[in-house]
Amino acid sequence: NVFFHKTNRFYCHFQIKNLIFHTTFPGSTFEQAKSHPRDVAVLSPEVKTPIPGPKSKELMGHVQNFQNTKALSFFCDFERSKANYLVDADENIILDCFQQISSMPLGYNNTELIAVGKQDNLQNLLINRPAMVTFADMNFPRLVHDSLLRVAPEGLSNVITMGCGSCANENAYKAAFLWYMRDRRGYELPPAEDDEAYSSCVMNQVPGSPKLSMLSFEGGLHGRTLAALSTTHTRPLLKLDMPAFDWPIAPFPKLKYPLEEHESENAKEEARCLAVVEDLITEWSKRAPVAGIVVEPIQAEGGDNHASDDFFRKLRKIALKHSVAFVVDEVQTGVAITGKWWAHEHWGLETPPDIVTFAKKMFIGGYYFNDKVNWKTPSRIGNTWMGDPAKLHLLKKTIEIVKEQRLKDNAQHTGNYLTESLKSLENIHSTALEGSRGRGLFCAVDVNGSRDKVVKEMLQRGVLVGASGPNSIRFRPSLIFTPTHVDIAMDRLDQVLTSVKI
Repeated sequence: NVFFHKTNRFYCHFQIKNLIFHTTFPGSTFEQAKSHPRDVAVLSPEVKTPIPGPKSKELMGHVQNFQNTKALSFFCDFERSKANYLVDADENIILDCFQQISSMPLGYNNTELIAVGKQDNLQNLLINRPAMVTFADMNFPRLVHDSLLRVAPEGLSNVITMGCGSCANENAYKAAFLWYMRDRRGYELPPAEDDEAYSSCVMNQVPGSPKLSMLSFEGGLHGRTLAALSTTHTRPLLKLDMPAFDWPIAPFPKLKYPLEEHESENAKEEARCLAVVEDLITEWSKRAPVAGIVVEPIQAEGGDNHASDDFFRKLRKIALKHSVAFVVDEVQTGVAITGKWWAHEHWGLETPPDIVTFAKKMFIGGYYFNDKVNWKTPSRIGNTWMGDPAKLHLLKKTIEIVKEQRLKDNAQHTGNYLTESLKSLENIHSTALEGSRGRGLFCAVDVNGSRDKVVKEMLQRGVLVGASGPNSIRFRPSLIFTPTHVDIAMDRLDQVLTSVKI
């Protein structure tokens, strides 16, 4: 079946396979699209009120009575939302290219996930939430095998669950420290008669609490718990007034775009950053030895900053050379959005990472790790709930859907189309846009001017995008995003850049 989808400025002709699209043609309504079993619809956004509208503002007033609402954009009607479309409290229908900060792999109200949510086994876990650290559910081993271990990164056969991305990274650092000390000692724990080690650690003193560090990168964001925040180097308001560990910070490559026109310059920039990493590890060996390096495959919050696959291969070799843990933070880049389940799969590493952290689209936080990092003593890492194992039922079904519907391929195909569409807009609005970049659907473009104004005006036209870094717009759509959804988003961005002075 072939048809034409028309937006205000873009005309697209494409083949439909296995997907039925609802359009804004006569007789097609949002309610019809919402109830369609295929879970995919193409509609023009519908904005009835300014966003936030009256109902959202009223709700903000209620919430303001017990907490600060300055970060709230609007309130959502999740019951009415569907697939790539988010409905707010004022019944505005928004094409959501941000998906709850990159957390919704299949969009809103996927019918198969709804069916899973009604199953007795999931509801039983929700009602009788187990203290997983001590009293695990009897079905947990099978559930992990059918979900987490089905998508385990190559070489990482161990996994532990946590509550969120911050918690995942915080505990991954702890695992790196435990391994570092065990590796240097040559055995698991100090002997029981070593009273100095055991008594000093409870008082936060050496030798029981050793002076160690994690090396991170400028522009990285790894969470808001204290250790994770110490490796976060983005917005000042996340860190202001917070005590932080004094740990080494390396520069992350600042690549120039288009990449094919700046190969030599970018290679020199990456070499410079790698040299600094080695220098820092050596420098800090006498101060607070580096136990691990933590890095995002694409720096998300920091500005959608990319580096080449070769950069990460060389970074991995540096970690091996100095016997420090290599921690890859895949909280945002995981779950197929880059065209592979894990973004680090693109790198072609000879030796896998030691630890890979996850959260967001995985429905649960946690990290994978190799046998080298594994610990043998109980209670070294854990908390009461260890995340929420009920969410693994949703992950299990999501893995099946991604495979059956070939959504990794869709992310690559639609992502390429999105990046090329952004480059086309760059040519039209050459003074306003630059630096279009992406891997799969993990895409961004820089705005020369008032980026925040563009994001706001896009929302008023019914398209939700995110901000990253000082001047970037980021796209984090669901895996069921299509080229026609891209056309709608690009049309609205074109409108904004044409009509709004930035």
